[in-house]
Amino acid sequence: MKRTIRILSWNVNGIRAAYKKGFLDWLDSSSADIVCVQETKATPEQLPSELREPAEYASYWHSAGRKGYSGVAVYTREKPLQVETGLGVPRFDDEGRLLALRFPQFTLLNVYFPNGKQSEERLRFKLDFYDAFLEYVEEIRKQNPRLIFVGDVNTAHREIDLARPKENEKVSGFLPVERAWIDKAISAGYVDTFRIANPDAVQYSWWDLKSRARERNVGWRIDYVFVAHEIQPRVKNAFILPDIVGSDHCPVGIDLEVD
Repeated sequence: MKRTIRILSWNVNGIRAAYKKGFLDWLDSSSADIVCVQETKATPEQLPSELREPAEYASYWHSAGRKGYSGVAVYTREKPLQVETGLGVPRFDDEGRLLALRFPQFTLLNVYFPNGKQSEERLRFKLDFYDAFLEYVEEIRKQNPRLIFVGDVNTAHREIDLARPKENEKVSGFLPVERAWIDKAISAGYVDTFRIANPDAVQYSWWDLKSRARERNVGWRIDYVFVAHEIQPRVKNAFILPDIVGSDHCPVGIDLEVD
């Protein structure tokens, strides 16, 4: 018997800060079966038990070695068959950027891709991570083509995906070399679910807090749900939830039909 599950992804910009802003109330009201969060900035030991083990959800964590930095977590109603952390590359995995969860119906990757704005060195790190991730995900796909990866990709793909494309042509997050990687992923058979479902929609998932950009909706769409084309027919809806506050990002998600 087929049913529909909801998968959400949200860069919370600090899980402890989000907790103080009502994260658990939102989780309870979200109707989500799986919630992937990025930039947790914490280890599970630093969190209250109700945040580690909220009602009806199991949680899984990959935290950075550096305190208060990066990190990803997944809350899920259905326990996965298997959970793995990292790409298998120490310089990336030390930053706590990837969780892979294998369910009977699909494999889900929660990824926090690096930001390249800080320096040329970090931009190179980001591009290296992009390449390593695509190799990694292609290997997994050989075993299970029913593959989903979600998270903060830290790059807007097309001009429609940010409010001021011309002003940002030379800024990391909209550089041609970064955008080309998304083209490469799409060419490899991964589908940007939001853009396929909403080809002309002007919606964003991140706003600069310092300039009060959210109030003016001067934003970027840098958070994605990608699926391998083999599973695309099962995606029944893809959306952004801009009214959810508590971070400089908002949640994105899909409704997926499963057996």
